Amino acid sequence: MKELPFPADKIMTIAEAVRWRETLRREGRRLAVTNGCFDILHRGHADYLDRARRAGDALLVLLNSDRSVRELKGPDRPVNDEAARAFVLAALAAVDAVVVFGGRRCTAELAALRPDIYVKGGDYTVESLDPDERGALIAAGSEFCFIPFVEGFSTTATIRKMRAGAPGK
Repeated sequence: MKELPFPADKIMTIAEAVRWRETLRREGRRLAVTNGCFDILHRGHADYLDRARRAGDALLVLLNSDRSVRELKGPDRPVNDEAARAFVLAALAAVDAVVVFGGRRCTAELAALRPDIYVKGGDYTVESLDPDERGALIAAGSEFCFIPFVEGFSTTATIRKMRAGAPGK
């Protein structure tokens, strides 16, 4: 039986991820990268990450730090801290590596990683991406892949249901 990596072994610093990425490049393997908060993992996330992984030969998730989630989502977020979110993401078979980043945007990380494929949800287009992130990806020659959402699943909706005491879907 093949031994699977322990989830914590898949959580990397950006320097470790860049070295890993160069190994993938030498092996002729294509790296897909996505980013987000992934605060309360739900079916929509699992579907998205599985599809993102299939876009390349390996998937790296750039995960917003707790501070950046608060800046983006408000003072009540994240529900789960960055260490817990990184561990849960790393435990998924679809995810090959996780890097926590501290800014609101992951421009520097994208420029350093130079992914072959950049994956985002279907609510984005190339034109609606952050201009600096888009510029780093274009400079790297990255392809863009947009994955449609699974209807009825979002972290905000999950939190709303929890607060209302409503049962899950």
